[in-house]
Amino acid sequence: MKYRSPDGKVKYGYVYAKTYREVKEKLMQRDDLIQSHMNHKPEKDPFEHIALEWFKFITPQVKESTSNKYWNLLNSYILPKFGPVSLYNITHDFIENQCNIFLTEGGCKKNGLSPKTVADILSLVRNILQFAEKKGKSISCNGQMIQIKRQNKKMRVLSRSEQEKLCEYLYSDLNACNLGILVCLFTGLRVGEVCALRWEDISFSEKAIHVHHTLQRIQNRNGDGKKTKVIITTPKSACSIRTIPIPDELLELIALYRTDGIGYFLTNSEQKILEPRTMQNHFKRAIEKSSIAPANFHSLRHTFATRCVELGFDVKSLSEILGHASVNITMNRYVHPSMELKKKNMQLLSSLLTVKKDIH
Repeated sequence: MKYRSPDGKVKYGYVYAKTYREVKEKLMQRDDLIQSHMNHKPEKDPFEHIALEWFKFITPQVKESTSNKYWNLLNSYILPKFGPVSLYNITHDFIENQCNIFLTEGGCKKNGLSPKTVADILSLVRNILQFAEKKGKSISCNGQMIQIKRQNKKMRVLSRSEQEKLCEYLYSDLNACNLGILVCLFTGLRVGEVCALRWEDISFSEKAIHVHHTLQRIQNRNGDGKKTKVIITTPKSACSIRTIPIPDELLELIALYRTDGIGYFLTNSEQKILEPRTMQNHFKRAIEKSSIAPANFHSLRHTFATRCVELGFDVKSLSEILGHASVNITMNRYVHPSMELKKKNMQLLSSLLTVKKDIH
């Protein structure tokens, strides 16, 4: 036993050597170090100090949208509860208790935050505590043993008949937004990626789309009076920078829509852009006019992945088309076999039943 922390927890250490005498000598050499650790006073600085230091450290390393998310979580939830508490008093029980309060009483309406939001809060608290430890601060808990139970949300996937209805409507009025929806439905592009797509990103000779950017409106913290701003940046991750082959019929539709072939794909303009919110609202109207049950824009991506699996796509190829870091992400998050495919697979067992019947 090396020492006990102020909250009574035992801290153990290990000493190794080839002989008992060498071990004893090493232990004696460490006596002074152990004694100084026992006399060490816990950090009295409030958690807020190290949290703000961590935020300053991490900001240049992440995207602006991610930095904004961290800042909002810090100011809305973490600092009001954790901020005044001394770093060493941020114990396992304290963190777990605060997470439970967030789940049951958090939010403006005091009806609890979603497990996803609380998991994000916990992740930031862990990062801050690990940062503090690397800076030589004494911590009681790193938060790694605390888990937030999260239920996987059911992904909305258009059925084949729904997809046919939607395509029929889109073909009947092939404007910029409708063509953009078709592109997402048959390539798996995210809404921000199609909004940032430029004509030079589409190669008619290679029959492919080169995805380099995404467009989004984010919170503006520059203090110039504007609450939000539009930014064009690299996609979600390094794997999302990718090349997607275009089906021939879709390429023909894209060619018909092209005018000068410069600027943004959805506007045929260098200056004018189409924002994700505009595309999402247009998609909502397209769904209503197609007499389809409600779905969000991201369901186009889920539908694309599901159709690809149903048609027998190689999953590794599909994973790269979607821009995922691994095949497991594709299988677990986006691939949802339809009932028709399940029935087809189950019918493969019929041949075994036939053999048994013949034996009898």
